[in-house]
Amino acid sequence: MEASSLVLVPFLVLVVLIVSTGKYVRRGSTIPKTYPVIGCLISFYTNRNRLLDWYTELLTESPSGTVIIDRLAARRTVVTANPSNVEYILKTNFVNYPKGKPFTEILGDFLGEGIFNVDGELWWKQRRLATHDFTPKSLREYVTVLRNEVENELLSFLDAAAQDSQPFDLQELLRRFTFNIVCIVFLGIDRCSLNPSSPISEFDRAFQTAAAVSAGRGSAPLSFVWKLKRRAGFGSEKELRNAVGQVHSCVNEIIREKKKRKKRKKKIHASTDFLSRLIVAGESDEAVRDMVISIVMAGRDTTSAVTTRFFSIISGHTKNERELVNEIRSVKETGGGFDYESLKKLSLLKACLCEVMRLYPPVPWDSKHALTDDRLPDGTAVRAGDRVTYFPYGMGRMEELWGKDWDQFQPNRWVESYDHQTRVLKKVSPFKFPVFQAGPRVCLGEEMAYVQMKYVVASMLDRFQIEPIGTEIPVFVPMLTAHMAGGMQVRVCRRDGSR
Repeated sequence: MEASSLVLVPFLVLVVLIVSTGKYVRRGSTIPKTYPVIGCLISFYTNRNRLLDWYTELLTESPSGTVIIDRLAARRTVVTANPSNVEYILKTNFVNYPKGKPFTEILGDFLGEGIFNVDGELWWKQRRLATHDFTPKSLREYVTVLRNEVENELLSFLDAAAQDSQPFDLQELLRRFTFNIVCIVFLGIDRCSLNPSSPISEFDRAFQTAAAVSAGRGSAPLSFVWKLKRRAGFGSEKELRNAVGQVHSCVNEIIREKKKRKKRKKKIHASTDFLSRLIVAGESDEAVRDMVISIVMAGRDTTSAVTTRFFSIISGHTKNERELVNEIRSVKETGGGFDYESLKKLSLLKACLCEVMRLYPPVPWDSKHALTDDRLPDGTAVRAGDRVTYFPYGMGRMEELWGKDWDQFQPNRWVESYDHQTRVLKKVSPFKFPVFQAGPRVCLGEEMAYVQMKYVVASMLDRFQIEPIGTEIPVFVPMLTAHMAGGMQVRVCRRDGSR
Protein backbone atom coordinates (compact mmCIF):
# COMPACT_ATOMS: atom_id res chain seq x y z
CA MET A 1 0.00 0.00 0.00
CA GLU A 2 1.38 3.46 -0.93
CA ALA A 3 2.34 5.60 2.05
CA SER A 4 -0.16 8.30 1.07
CA SER A 5 -2.96 5.75 1.41
CA LEU A 6 -1.79 4.82 4.92
CA VAL A 7 -2.07 8.48 5.91
CA LEU A 8 -5.78 8.38 5.05
CA VAL A 9 -6.64 5.35 7.21
CA PRO A 10 -7.27 7.29 10.47
CA PHE A 11 -9.50 9.70 8.60
CA LEU A 12 -11.52 6.89 7.02
CA VAL A 13 -12.09 5.44 10.50
CA LEU A 14 -13.24 8.87 11.70
CA VAL A 15 -15.59 9.21 8.75
CA VAL A 16 -17.17 5.81 9.44
CA LEU A 17 -17.74 6.69 13.11
CA ILE A 18 -19.36 10.03 12.31
CA VAL A 19 -21.55 8.77 9.49
CA SER A 20 -22.68 5.74 11.52
CA THR A 21 -24.38 8.10 13.98
CA GLY A 22 -26.76 9.07 11.21
CA LYS A 23 -26.54 12.74 12.13
CA TYR A 24 -25.53 15.55 9.82
CA VAL A 25 -25.83 19.29 9.77
CA ARG A 26 -28.43 20.84 7.47
CA ARG A 27 -27.66 24.35 6.33
CA GLY A 28 -30.16 24.64 3.55
CA SER A 29 -30.18 23.23 0.04
CA THR A 30 -27.29 25.38 -1.17
CA ILE A 31 -24.53 23.10 0.10
CA PRO A 32 -24.04 19.30 0.06
CA LYS A 33 -24.78 17.07 3.02
CA THR A 34 -22.46 18.22 5.80
CA TYR A 35 -21.41 16.36 8.96
CA PRO A 36 -19.74 17.65 12.13
CA VAL A 37 -15.94 17.73 11.93
CA ILE A 38 -15.57 16.32 8.41
CA GLY A 39 -18.01 18.74 6.75
CA CYS A 40 -18.90 17.67 3.18
CA LEU A 41 -15.76 15.54 2.75
CA ILE A 42 -17.80 12.45 1.87
CA SER A 43 -19.68 14.14 -0.96
CA PHE A 44 -16.51 15.82 -2.19
CA TYR A 45 -14.60 12.54 -2.24
CA THR A 46 -17.48 10.71 -3.91
CA ASN A 47 -17.62 13.34 -6.65
CA ARG A 48 -13.88 14.00 -6.89
CA ASN A 49 -13.74 12.75 -10.49
CA ARG A 50 -16.73 14.85 -11.59
CA LEU A 51 -16.28 18.07 -9.64
CA LEU A 52 -17.36 20.28 -12.55
CA ASP A 53 -20.74 18.61 -12.86
CA TRP A 54 -21.17 18.24 -9.11
CA TYR A 55 -20.57 21.94 -8.52
CA THR A 56 -22.95 22.73 -11.39
CA GLU A 57 -25.68 20.58 -9.86
CA LEU A 58 -25.28 22.29 -6.50
CA LEU A 59 -25.33 25.75 -8.07
CA THR A 60 -28.42 24.90 -10.10
CA GLU A 61 -30.26 24.07 -6.85
CA SER A 62 -29.03 27.19 -5.09
CA PRO A 63 -31.44 30.17 -5.23
CA SER A 64 -28.50 32.58 -5.10
CA GLY A 65 -26.25 30.73 -7.56
CA THR A 66 -23.64 30.35 -4.81
CA VAL A 67 -22.62 27.39 -2.64
CA ILE A 68 -20.20 26.85 0.23
CA ILE A 69 -17.90 23.83 0.22
CA ASP A 70 -16.69 23.28 3.78
CA ARG A 71 -14.74 20.07 4.41
CA LEU A 72 -12.13 18.66 6.72
CA ALA A 73 -8.47 19.51 6.03
CA ALA A 74 -9.30 21.98 3.28
CA ARG A 75 -9.90 25.69 3.04
CA ARG A 76 -13.53 26.84 3.18
CA THR A 77 -14.55 27.53 -0.42
CA VAL A 78 -17.26 29.82 -1.79
CA VAL A 79 -18.22 28.81 -5.33
CA THR A 80 -20.40 31.18 -7.36
CA ALA A 81 -22.09 31.33 -10.74
CA ASN A 82 -23.81 34.62 -9.94
CA PRO A 83 -22.68 37.42 -12.34
CA SER A 84 -23.19 40.09 -9.65
CA ASN A 85 -20.80 38.22 -7.38
CA VAL A 86 -18.32 37.72 -10.21
CA GLU A 87 -18.28 41.46 -10.94
CA TYR A 88 -17.82 42.21 -7.25
CA ILE A 89 -14.90 39.77 -6.93
CA LEU A 90 -13.11 40.67 -10.16
CA LYS A 91 -13.78 44.40 -10.25
CA THR A 92 -15.75 46.19 -7.52
CA ASN A 93 -13.74 44.84 -4.57
CA PHE A 94 -10.78 43.59 -6.59
CA VAL A 95 -8.24 44.49 -3.89
CA ASN A 96 -9.84 42.11 -1.39
CA TYR A 97 -9.63 39.12 -3.73
CA PRO A 98 -6.05 38.53 -4.90
CA LYS A 99 -4.78 35.14 -6.02
CA GLY A 100 -3.43 34.85 -2.50
CA LYS A 101 -0.73 32.76 -0.87
CA PRO A 102 -2.80 29.52 -0.80
CA PHE A 103 -3.17 29.68 -4.60
CA THR A 104 0.46 30.59 -5.25
CA GLU A 105 1.54 27.76 -2.96
CA ILE A 106 -0.30 25.22 -5.09
CA LEU A 107 1.27 26.40 -8.35
CA GLY A 108 4.45 27.95 -6.99
CA ASP A 109 6.77 25.00 -7.70
CA PHE A 110 5.71 25.05 -11.36
CA LEU A 111 4.86 28.68 -12.20
CA GLY A 112 7.15 30.35 -9.68
CA GLU A 113 6.55 34.09 -9.77
CA GLY A 114 5.13 34.21 -13.28
CA ILE A 115 2.28 36.58 -14.13
CA PHE A 116 -0.49 34.04 -13.46
CA ASN A 117 0.76 33.24 -9.99
CA VAL A 118 1.50 36.62 -8.41
CA ASP A 119 -0.31 39.70 -7.12
CA GLY A 120 0.42 43.36 -6.47
CA GLU A 121 3.35 45.26 -7.95
CA LEU A 122 5.05 42.16 -9.35
CA TRP A 123 1.90 41.33 -11.31
CA TRP A 124 1.52 44.91 -12.57
CA LYS A 125 5.15 45.00 -13.69
CA GLN A 126 4.83 41.80 -15.72
CA ARG A 127 1.54 42.92 -17.18
CA ARG A 128 3.10 46.17 -18.39
CA LEU A 129 5.97 44.27 -20.01
CA ALA A 130 3.54 41.94 -21.81
CA THR A 131 1.24 44.72 -23.08
CA HIS A 132 3.42 45.37 -26.14
CA ASP A 133 2.53 42.00 -27.65
CA PHE A 134 -1.19 42.76 -27.81
CA THR A 135 -1.38 46.13 -29.59
CA PRO A 136 -3.12 46.37 -33.01
CA LYS A 137 0.32 46.72 -34.64
CA SER A 138 1.59 43.57 -32.93
CA LEU A 139 -1.59 41.68 -33.84
CA ARG A 140 -1.18 42.59 -37.51
CA GLU A 141 2.35 41.20 -37.37
CA TYR A 142 0.96 38.17 -35.57
CA VAL A 143 -1.40 37.45 -38.48
CA THR A 144 1.63 37.34 -40.78
CA VAL A 145 3.20 34.65 -38.59
CA LEU A 146 -0.10 32.75 -38.52
CA ARG A 147 -0.40 32.90 -42.30
CA ASN A 148 3.05 31.42 -42.76
CA GLU A 149 2.57 28.65 -40.20
CA VAL A 150 -0.96 27.75 -41.29
CA GLU A 151 -0.17 27.66 -45.01
CA ASN A 152 3.24 25.99 -44.84
CA GLU A 153 2.80 23.68 -41.88
CA LEU A 154 -0.78 23.04 -40.74
CA LEU A 155 -2.54 22.87 -44.10
CA SER A 156 0.34 20.93 -45.62
CA PHE A 157 -0.03 18.28 -42.93
CA LEU A 158 -3.80 18.14 -43.46
CA ASP A 159 -3.36 17.85 -47.24
CA ALA A 160 -1.13 14.82 -46.74
CA ALA A 161 -3.54 13.34 -44.19
CA ALA A 162 -6.45 13.78 -46.62
CA GLN A 163 -4.56 11.97 -49.38
CA ASP A 164 -3.63 9.06 -47.11
CA SER A 165 -7.02 8.91 -45.31
CA GLN A 166 -5.10 8.10 -42.15
CA PRO A 167 -6.65 8.98 -38.78
CA PHE A 168 -4.76 11.24 -36.40
CA ASP A 169 -5.28 13.03 -33.09
CA LEU A 170 -6.62 16.50 -33.91
CA GLN A 171 -6.20 17.73 -30.34
CA GLU A 172 -2.49 16.85 -30.36
CA LEU A 173 -2.03 18.42 -33.81
CA LEU A 174 -3.60 21.71 -32.73
CA ARG A 175 -1.78 21.69 -29.41
CA ARG A 176 1.55 21.32 -31.20
CA PHE A 177 0.58 24.05 -33.64
CA THR A 178 -0.23 26.55 -30.88
CA PHE A 179 2.95 25.57 -29.05
CA ASN A 180 4.92 26.35 -32.20
CA ILE A 181 3.23 29.74 -32.50
CA VAL A 182 4.14 30.55 -28.89
CA CYS A 183 7.75 29.52 -29.53
CA ILE A 184 8.03 31.72 -32.63
CA VAL A 185 6.18 34.81 -31.42
CA PHE A 186 7.12 34.94 -27.75
CA LEU A 187 10.41 33.06 -27.53
CA GLY A 188 11.90 33.51 -30.98
CA ILE A 189 12.90 29.83 -31.28
CA ASP A 190 12.32 27.12 -33.88
CA ARG A 191 9.21 25.00 -34.14
CA CYS A 192 8.73 21.29 -33.45
CA SER A 193 7.07 18.64 -35.62
CA LEU A 194 3.31 18.92 -36.02
CA ASN A 195 2.84 15.22 -36.69
CA PRO A 196 0.86 13.84 -33.69
CA SER A 197 2.47 10.41 -34.18
CA SER A 198 6.01 11.72 -33.73
CA PRO A 199 7.49 11.64 -30.21
CA ILE A 200 6.97 14.74 -28.11
CA SER A 201 9.98 16.58 -26.77
CA GLU A 202 11.28 16.13 -23.23
CA PHE A 203 10.24 19.71 -22.53
CA ASP A 204 6.70 19.06 -23.72
CA ARG A 205 6.37 15.85 -21.74
CA ALA A 206 7.74 17.46 -18.59
CA PHE A 207 5.42 20.45 -19.04
CA GLN A 208 2.38 18.17 -19.28
CA THR A 209 3.39 16.27 -16.15
CA ALA A 210 4.04 19.43 -14.15
CA ALA A 211 0.69 20.93 -15.19
CA ALA A 212 -1.24 17.74 -14.38
CA VAL A 213 0.27 17.21 -10.91
CA SER A 214 -0.06 20.91 -10.02
CA ALA A 215 -3.73 20.84 -10.98
CA GLY A 216 -4.21 17.71 -8.87
CA ARG A 217 -3.01 19.60 -5.81
CA GLY A 218 -5.89 22.05 -6.14
CA SER A 219 -8.57 19.36 -6.27
CA ALA A 220 -7.09 16.96 -3.71
CA PRO A 221 -9.69 15.81 -1.12
CA LEU A 222 -7.16 16.35 1.70
CA SER A 223 -4.68 19.11 0.95
CA PHE A 224 -2.18 18.08 3.63
CA VAL A 225 -1.54 14.80 1.76
CA TRP A 226 0.20 16.43 -1.20
CA LYS A 227 2.16 18.66 1.19
CA LEU A 228 3.33 15.61 3.12
CA LYS A 229 4.30 13.86 -0.11
CA ARG A 230 6.22 16.94 -1.23
CA ARG A 231 8.09 17.12 2.06
CA ALA A 232 8.94 13.41 1.88
CA GLY A 233 9.67 13.53 -1.85
CA PHE A 234 7.64 10.56 -3.10
CA GLY A 235 4.73 9.69 -5.40
CA SER A 236 3.25 12.36 -7.61
CA GLU A 237 5.24 15.07 -5.82
CA LYS A 238 8.48 13.36 -6.82
CA GLU A 239 7.19 13.32 -10.41
CA LEU A 240 6.40 17.02 -10.14
CA ARG A 241 9.84 17.88 -8.78
CA ASN A 242 11.54 15.98 -11.62
CA ALA A 243 9.25 17.48 -14.27
CA VAL A 244 9.71 21.03 -13.00
CA GLY A 245 13.47 20.45 -12.99
CA GLN A 246 13.31 19.44 -16.67
CA VAL A 247 11.13 22.42 -17.57
CA HIS A 248 13.47 24.80 -15.79
CA SER A 249 16.49 23.23 -17.48
CA CYS A 250 14.93 23.61 -20.95
CA VAL A 251 13.78 27.19 -20.39
CA ASN A 252 17.13 28.18 -18.88
CA GLU A 253 18.86 26.79 -21.96
CA ILE A 254 16.58 28.88 -24.21
CA ILE A 255 17.50 31.98 -22.18
CA ARG A 256 21.23 31.19 -22.36
CA GLU A 257 21.06 30.73 -26.13
CA LYS A 258 19.20 34.01 -26.52
CA LYS A 259 21.87 35.80 -24.48
CA LYS A 260 24.67 34.19 -26.54
CA ARG A 261 23.07 35.55 -29.68
CA LYS A 262 22.91 38.93 -28.02
CA LYS A 263 26.67 38.83 -27.41
CA ARG A 264 27.38 37.76 -30.99
CA LYS A 265 25.16 40.47 -32.46
CA LYS A 266 26.14 42.97 -29.78
CA LYS A 267 22.46 43.88 -29.48
CA ILE A 268 19.00 42.36 -29.17
CA HIS A 269 16.23 44.44 -30.66
CA ALA A 270 13.56 44.81 -28.00
CA SER A 271 10.84 44.65 -30.63
CA THR A 272 11.68 41.14 -31.83
CA ASP A 273 9.99 38.84 -29.30
CA PHE A 274 8.78 38.77 -25.70
CA LEU A 275 11.80 36.88 -24.40
CA SER A 276 14.21 39.39 -25.96
CA ARG A 277 12.35 42.28 -24.38
CA LEU A 278 12.55 40.64 -20.96
CA ILE A 279 16.31 40.27 -21.32
CA VAL A 280 16.72 43.86 -22.55
CA ALA A 281 14.62 45.04 -19.59
CA GLY A 282 17.26 43.61 -17.29
CA GLU A 283 15.09 41.00 -15.58
CA SER A 284 16.88 38.24 -13.66
CA ASP A 285 17.17 34.80 -15.27
CA GLU A 286 14.77 33.38 -12.67
CA ALA A 287 12.18 36.09 -13.31
CA VAL A 288 12.50 35.60 -17.08
CA ARG A 289 12.16 31.83 -16.65
CA ASP A 290 8.97 32.12 -14.59
CA MET A 291 7.38 34.59 -17.01
CA VAL A 292 8.24 32.37 -19.98
CA ILE A 293 6.65 29.32 -18.32
CA SER A 294 3.43 31.29 -17.68
CA ILE A 295 3.31 32.51 -21.29
CA VAL A 296 3.88 29.01 -22.65
CA MET A 297 1.13 27.60 -20.43
CA ALA A 298 -1.36 30.26 -21.54
CA GLY A 299 -0.66 29.92 -25.24
CA ARG A 300 0.01 26.21 -25.45
CA ASP A 301 -3.30 24.68 -24.39
CA THR A 302 -6.13 27.21 -24.23
CA THR A 303 -6.86 28.01 -27.88
CA SER A 304 -6.06 24.47 -29.02
CA ALA A 305 -8.57 23.11 -26.49
CA VAL A 306 -11.29 25.44 -27.81
CA THR A 307 -10.63 24.74 -31.49
CA THR A 308 -10.54 20.99 -30.88
CA ARG A 309 -13.88 21.10 -29.10
CA PHE A 310 -15.22 23.34 -31.88
CA PHE A 311 -14.56 20.67 -34.51
CA SER A 312 -16.00 18.00 -32.22
CA ILE A 313 -19.26 19.97 -31.96
CA ILE A 314 -19.59 21.45 -35.45
CA SER A 315 -19.32 18.02 -37.09
CA GLY A 316 -22.76 17.26 -35.63
CA HIS A 317 -24.33 20.57 -36.78
CA THR A 318 -24.18 20.47 -40.56
CA LYS A 319 -26.39 23.53 -41.06
CA ASN A 320 -24.12 25.67 -38.91
CA GLU A 321 -21.10 24.25 -40.73
CA ARG A 322 -22.52 25.16 -44.16
CA GLU A 323 -23.30 28.69 -43.00
CA LEU A 324 -19.79 29.02 -41.62
CA VAL A 325 -18.17 27.85 -44.86
CA ASN A 326 -20.27 30.38 -46.79
CA GLU A 327 -19.23 33.21 -44.47
CA ILE A 328 -15.57 32.18 -44.55
CA ARG A 329 -15.43 31.98 -48.36
CA SER A 330 -17.29 35.26 -48.80
CA VAL A 331 -14.85 37.10 -46.53
CA LYS A 332 -11.85 35.36 -48.08
CA GLU A 333 -12.86 36.16 -51.65
CA THR A 334 -13.70 39.78 -50.86
CA GLY A 335 -10.38 40.43 -49.15
CA GLY A 336 -8.20 38.10 -51.17
CA GLY A 337 -7.37 36.09 -48.06
CA PHE A 338 -7.40 36.68 -44.34
CA ASP A 339 -5.78 39.61 -42.59
CA TYR A 340 -6.28 41.38 -39.28
CA GLU A 341 -9.19 43.45 -40.58
CA SER A 342 -11.00 40.76 -42.57
CA LEU A 343 -10.93 38.35 -39.62
CA LYS A 344 -13.15 40.79 -37.73
CA LYS A 345 -15.88 40.18 -40.34
CA LEU A 346 -16.18 36.50 -39.39
CA SER A 347 -18.99 37.22 -36.96
CA LEU A 348 -20.76 33.85 -37.21
CA LEU A 349 -17.46 32.11 -36.56
CA LYS A 350 -16.89 34.24 -33.47
CA ALA A 351 -20.43 33.42 -32.29
CA CYS A 352 -19.68 29.71 -32.70
CA LEU A 353 -16.42 30.03 -30.78
CA CYS A 354 -18.19 31.88 -27.97
CA GLU A 355 -20.82 29.18 -27.83
CA VAL A 356 -18.14 26.49 -27.59
CA MET A 357 -16.42 28.39 -24.76
CA ARG A 358 -19.74 28.90 -22.96
CA LEU A 359 -20.17 25.14 -22.76
CA TYR A 360 -16.51 24.16 -22.51
CA PRO A 361 -14.41 27.06 -21.19
CA PRO A 362 -10.65 26.41 -21.45
CA VAL A 363 -10.30 27.52 -17.80
CA PRO A 364 -13.45 26.09 -16.17
CA TRP A 365 -12.89 27.72 -12.77
CA ASP A 366 -10.64 30.30 -11.19
CA SER A 367 -10.06 31.09 -7.54
CA LYS A 368 -9.10 34.08 -5.41
CA HIS A 369 -8.60 34.30 -1.66
CA ALA A 370 -10.31 36.84 0.58
CA LEU A 371 -8.05 39.15 2.56
CA THR A 372 -10.76 40.27 4.98
CA ASP A 373 -14.29 39.30 6.03
CA ASP A 374 -16.79 40.43 3.42
CA ARG A 375 -20.29 39.91 2.07
CA LEU A 376 -21.05 39.23 -1.60
CA PRO A 377 -23.93 41.03 -3.36
CA ASP A 378 -26.17 37.94 -3.02
CA GLY A 379 -25.70 38.04 0.76
CA THR A 380 -23.16 35.21 1.06
CA ALA A 381 -20.79 35.82 3.97
CA VAL A 382 -17.10 35.48 3.12
CA ARG A 383 -14.50 34.95 5.81
CA ALA A 384 -10.91 36.15 5.66
CA GLY A 385 -8.83 33.38 4.10
CA ASP A 386 -11.73 31.75 2.22
CA ARG A 387 -11.09 30.50 -1.28
CA VAL A 388 -13.59 32.30 -3.51
CA THR A 389 -14.14 30.59 -6.86
CA TYR A 390 -16.05 31.92 -9.84
CA PHE A 391 -17.14 29.14 -12.12
CA PRO A 392 -17.41 29.74 -15.92
CA TYR A 393 -18.25 26.07 -16.60
CA GLY A 394 -21.27 26.17 -14.31
CA MET A 395 -22.29 29.66 -15.46
CA GLY A 396 -22.58 28.38 -19.02
CA ARG A 397 -25.12 25.83 -17.78
CA MET A 398 -27.40 28.12 -15.77
CA GLU A 399 -30.94 28.38 -17.16
CA GLU A 400 -31.30 31.78 -15.47
CA LEU A 401 -28.43 33.11 -17.58
CA TRP A 402 -28.89 31.36 -20.92
CA GLY A 403 -32.47 30.10 -21.06
CA LYS A 404 -34.04 26.67 -21.18
CA ASP A 405 -31.96 25.73 -24.22
CA TRP A 406 -28.67 26.26 -22.35
CA ASP A 407 -27.63 22.70 -23.18
CA GLN A 408 -28.01 23.27 -26.92
CA PHE A 409 -25.33 24.55 -29.30
CA GLN A 410 -27.04 27.74 -30.50
CA PRO A 411 -24.60 30.28 -32.02
CA ASN A 412 -27.48 32.66 -32.77
CA ARG A 413 -27.88 33.37 -29.04
CA TRP A 414 -24.84 35.64 -29.56
CA VAL A 415 -26.36 37.49 -32.54
CA GLU A 416 -28.05 40.86 -31.95
CA SER A 417 -29.24 41.54 -35.48
CA TYR A 418 -28.50 41.20 -39.18
CA ASP A 419 -27.27 44.26 -41.03
CA HIS A 420 -26.85 43.96 -44.83
CA GLN A 421 -26.17 40.22 -44.59
CA THR A 422 -23.71 40.83 -41.73
CA ARG A 423 -24.38 39.53 -38.24
CA VAL A 424 -24.02 42.06 -35.43
CA LEU A 425 -23.05 40.29 -32.22
CA LYS A 426 -24.44 41.10 -28.79
CA LYS A 427 -22.25 42.77 -26.20
CA VAL A 428 -22.40 40.18 -23.45
CA SER A 429 -21.19 41.17 -20.00
CA PRO A 430 -17.78 39.64 -19.21
CA PHE A 431 -19.15 38.94 -15.72
CA LYS A 432 -21.79 36.68 -17.26
CA PHE A 433 -19.24 35.13 -19.64
CA PRO A 434 -15.91 35.39 -17.76
CA VAL A 435 -13.85 33.00 -19.89
CA PHE A 436 -11.17 35.69 -20.28
CA GLN A 437 -11.60 36.90 -16.69
CA ALA A 438 -12.73 40.55 -16.30
CA GLY A 439 -11.84 43.69 -14.40
CA PRO A 440 -8.17 44.65 -13.86
CA ARG A 441 -6.95 41.08 -14.52
CA VAL A 442 -8.84 40.66 -17.79
CA CYS A 443 -6.80 38.53 -20.18
CA LEU A 444 -4.41 40.63 -22.27
CA GLY A 445 -4.44 37.97 -24.96
CA GLU A 446 -8.20 37.85 -25.55
CA GLU A 447 -8.09 39.46 -29.00
CA MET A 448 -4.99 37.49 -29.95
CA ALA A 449 -6.80 34.28 -28.99
CA TYR A 450 -9.77 35.14 -31.22
CA VAL A 451 -7.44 36.09 -34.08
CA GLN A 452 -5.65 32.75 -33.84
CA MET A 453 -8.78 30.64 -33.46
CA LYS A 454 -10.53 32.41 -36.34
CA TYR A 455 -7.57 32.10 -38.67
CA VAL A 456 -6.99 28.42 -37.90
CA VAL A 457 -10.65 27.35 -38.02
CA ALA A 458 -11.45 29.42 -41.12
CA SER A 459 -8.45 28.05 -43.01
CA MET A 460 -9.30 24.47 -42.08
CA LEU A 461 -13.05 24.68 -42.77
CA ASP A 462 -12.49 26.40 -46.11
CA ARG A 463 -10.43 23.49 -47.38
CA PHE A 464 -11.33 20.41 -45.35
CA GLN A 465 -14.12 18.44 -43.76
CA ILE A 466 -13.16 17.10 -40.34
CA GLU A 467 -14.71 13.73 -39.58
CA PRO A 468 -14.48 12.52 -35.94
CA ILE A 469 -13.97 8.80 -35.49
CA GLY A 470 -16.47 7.36 -33.03
CA THR A 471 -19.71 8.76 -31.64
CA GLU A 472 -18.95 8.99 -27.93
CA ILE A 473 -19.02 12.45 -26.36
CA PRO A 474 -15.43 13.29 -25.37
CA VAL A 475 -14.79 13.63 -21.64
CA PHE A 476 -13.95 17.17 -20.53
CA VAL A 477 -10.95 17.08 -18.19
CA PRO A 478 -10.29 20.14 -15.99
CA MET A 479 -6.56 20.58 -15.51
CA LEU A 480 -4.85 23.99 -15.34
CA THR A 481 -6.44 24.34 -18.75
CA ALA A 482 -9.13 21.86 -19.79
CA HIS A 483 -8.80 19.33 -22.57
CA MET A 484 -10.52 16.25 -24.02
CA ALA A 485 -9.50 12.98 -22.38
CA GLY A 486 -7.81 10.66 -24.85
CA GLY A 487 -7.59 13.31 -27.56
CA MET A 488 -9.80 13.41 -30.66
CA GLN A 489 -9.22 10.93 -33.46
CA VAL A 490 -10.34 12.25 -36.86
CA ARG A 491 -10.01 11.80 -40.60
CA VAL A 492 -9.99 14.70 -43.04
CA CYS A 493 -11.06 15.00 -46.65
CA ARG A 494 -10.92 17.85 -49.12
CA ARG A 495 -14.05 20.00 -49.19
CA ASP A 496 -15.81 20.36 -52.55
CA GLY A 497 -14.84 23.62 -54.22
CA SER A 498 -11.79 24.24 -52.01
CA ARG A 499 -8.66 25.67 -53.52
